[in-house]
Amino acid sequence: MKTPLWIPSDERKGQANITHFMRDVNARHKLNIDSYSDLYKWSVEKIPDFWAQVWDFAEIRSSKRYDSVVTDLSVFPGTKWFPGAKLNFAENLLRYRDDGLAFIFHGETQKTKRMTYAELYD
Repeated sequence: MKTPLWIPSDERKGQANITHFMRDVNARHKLNIDSYSDLYKWSVEKIPDFWAQVWDFAEIRSSKRYDSVVTDLSVFPGTKWFPGAKLNFAENLLRYRDDGLAFIFHGETQKTKRMTYAELYD
């Protein structure tokens, strides 16, 4: 096994979005997920539950909530995700106007680009 180039500190792991997400999953679904591989396993076994949790965790704003998460997982590609939902993409993207990072772009042959929510709003 190769040696990792970097290992985050316990403090950094505790502050990570994925750690907060796993805590939310555990609280809502009465689970004990404590690793990425456990989260991945649950996400592919309970696809609608996972994506409903992502919707809520990301605090998606909508004028109408979805009727169901997914119509038919056996139809792929072609299934409908979050049917019935009505949302404005710009409203969700522009709801912040601070110096938090909105985008980080990494291109294979280009320099990394960063854009804050304030820059995006402008």
